[in-house]
Amino acid sequence: MRKVRMRVTGRVQGVGFRFMTKMVADQLGIWGCATNEDDGSVVIEAMGPDEALETFIEKVKASPAPYGRVASFTLTEDTTIELRQKFYTN
Repeated sequence: MRKVRMRVTGRVQGVGFRFMTKMVADQLGIWGCATNEDDGSVVIEAMGPDEALETFIEKVKASPAPYGRVASFTLTEDTTIELRQKFYTN
């Protein structure tokens, strides 16, 4: 199972971005969490099979929220991310 951490900036808070990210994760069988940060970004920890995770990453880059807009996106592989059994939003 692959584990990644993503940080997205842009119009990603107050537009349903985390909620829609969770919906996409649930549809694809991705586990992890999405958290609003004080700087206006959203940090997403995600884990799952490679193909599903790649689809999830592409959907996050394109903004799963209709009124959201991703201005920048960073992705880091991180094997130390805590294993979760579903996708949470904080």
